[in-house]
Amino acid sequence: MTGFAAGLVWLLCCAAVLAVMPYVARWRQGRPAPIDWRAGLVALPRRYLRDVHDVVERRPGTGRMHALTAGGLLAGLGLVLLTSLPFARASRLLWAGITVFAALGFVGSVLVWRRRWPRRPSWLSGGAFYGLAPALACCTAGLGLLALWSALYGPGPEQGGAVIWLGRALLALGGVGLVWLLAAGPMKHAFAGSTWLVAHTRPGRFGGGRDTALRPLDLNAPMLGSVTPSDFSWNVLASFDACIQCGRCEQACPAFAAGQRLNPKALVQGLVHAMGGAPAYKGSPAPLASAASGACGMHHPIVGADASIHPDTLWACTTCRACVQECPMMIEHVDAIVDMRRGQALMHGAVRPGAARALRTLRDTGNLAGRPPAERADALAMLDVPVLAEGGETDILLWLGDGAFERRYGQSLQALVKLMQRAGLRFAILGEAETDCGDLARRLGDEATFQALAHDVIATLAVRRFSRIVTADPHAFHALANEYPALGGAWQVQHHTALLDELVDAGRLKLSPQATGTVAWHDPCYLARYNGQVDAPRRLLRAACQNVVEMERHGLRAMCCGGGGGNPVSDVDAQERIPDLRMAQARQVGAQMVAVGCPGCTAMLEGVVGDRPEVRDIAELVLDAVVAS
Repeated sequence: MTGFAAGLVWLLCCAAVLAVMPYVARWRQGRPAPIDWRAGLVALPRRYLRDVHDVVERRPGTGRMHALTAGGLLAGLGLVLLTSLPFARASRLLWAGITVFAALGFVGSVLVWRRRWPRRPSWLSGGAFYGLAPALACCTAGLGLLALWSALYGPGPEQGGAVIWLGRALLALGGVGLVWLLAAGPMKHAFAGSTWLVAHTRPGRFGGGRDTALRPLDLNAPMLGSVTPSDFSWNVLASFDACIQCGRCEQACPAFAAGQRLNPKALVQGLVHAMGGAPAYKGSPAPLASAASGACGMHHPIVGADASIHPDTLWACTTCRACVQECPMMIEHVDAIVDMRRGQALMHGAVRPGAARALRTLRDTGNLAGRPPAERADALAMLDVPVLAEGGETDILLWLGDGAFERRYGQSLQALVKLMQRAGLRFAILGEAETDCGDLARRLGDEATFQALAHDVIATLAVRRFSRIVTADPHAFHALANEYPALGGAWQVQHHTALLDELVDAGRLKLSPQATGTVAWHDPCYLARYNGQVDAPRRLLRAACQNVVEMERHGLRAMCCGGGGGNPVSDVDAQERIPDLRMAQARQVGAQMVAVGCPGCTAMLEGVVGDRPEVRDIAELVLDAVVAS
């Protein structure tokens, strides 16, 4: 009995190795990538048990299901293999342990079954995934029967008749089923996911870290971005196969919720289809689009009307990273989308008409408004803000951003400047020397324009002296703080909420909380998910307003306003508007006012028509509280 179980498990292991070879063959056609294999392999258990499970457990009951299924099955099979080793002594106690693990695995398989029966949730995939629970149940039940008999009667003479044969049959049937599921897709994450966790493109994300900056392109390279699957690095290809189709990204995606042609899960499965390695996708397709079914192959174009991914799918993404935040396998959806955008923009010149006009204006005038640079600071004309000239020096450089050309955002900047003046800060602006930081160009895939603008900004700042940069624009904050260093520009950069929180904490601003009605804070994606800054704005808001509430989706899991990633200039078809959905969430908690900290969020949320909460920048609310004190 002992020999049969161990022999069968070894045989299944060999079959599993053969089943994953096609995946490896496809990955090897991707670009090479530098991998610290030793560090990755050492960190794998911690990354799996901590980072992956931290995300898994956000969905109630899923962490328990996964721990029972994976832990019970792997521990039970591992101990069976141990019994076959020459130095091992297969005692009844050991078989009793295998029985316990098999029982736990069987309970887990029941929980797997209950996820899809009697009615499968829309965010879970069907098809071959229906085979997971039966295969797991057979394997663990068979293993449990054999282990229980050995624990009771010892692994000696073959006795037990029907019980033994039933156990063997179930173990064999379940094992073959799991190997088939490994080859067919639903179980491939066990191998592809482990490979991806070892060779992740952003190892800094593990252990509670944060790494969100896009990597710069070598503009002299023969291929810019990704046009075919082989243009991705091999480990990124592995990440696509790591997808378990759990649907968390689908539930979090604002574009999918608004009926735009994007479902992050379907996107990843479209990329798997593009590699030529996917069975028919049985999950929710992107709205207004069918599941990937076009021509595929490692050297075939990914994007196109007759390819794996529809062109509109790329431009629907707001780059908010909600999908990345919710993915238990830590797949980098946004990196893949931007890489494909780069391929379309730089290799084919194929961007949406509205985006093309915005990029042309940006290249011609240095700002998205197409206005003379000197007009950027018009809103501050009556506040006597110094302009930092070449060779000049100040403590704080206030970066206005392109939103400063708009009258509404000018009011937010006025409030911020008045607060800085009240606190006695020494600061200045660049005046007409300030140009766009290039964030929009980079998100749209036009890396050439981004790098040109970035080098101009770096040259402008190099001849001026200051201690830090402060901006009320989270997109500019992220670009300057996290993406410019790779191009040679490194400064201390603060968002205005962090500065104001610092001033309040130091007693340089005294606040008297105001009765503004019920106020909810809307987290900007590029401040919260990209940079993890969620506490300072809330401290400020509680200090400035008497009645503060939280929307259901808040903090690192907040919903996007729809203003990022070039979405507003990309003319994307939709069934609803993303900011309408966000304002509905504010109304659900009784918010009479939504506080924001981003000019893009202000514009998007104030664009909601009909009865809606008032929208105000947090600097305006803090100024009211300071004046009242």
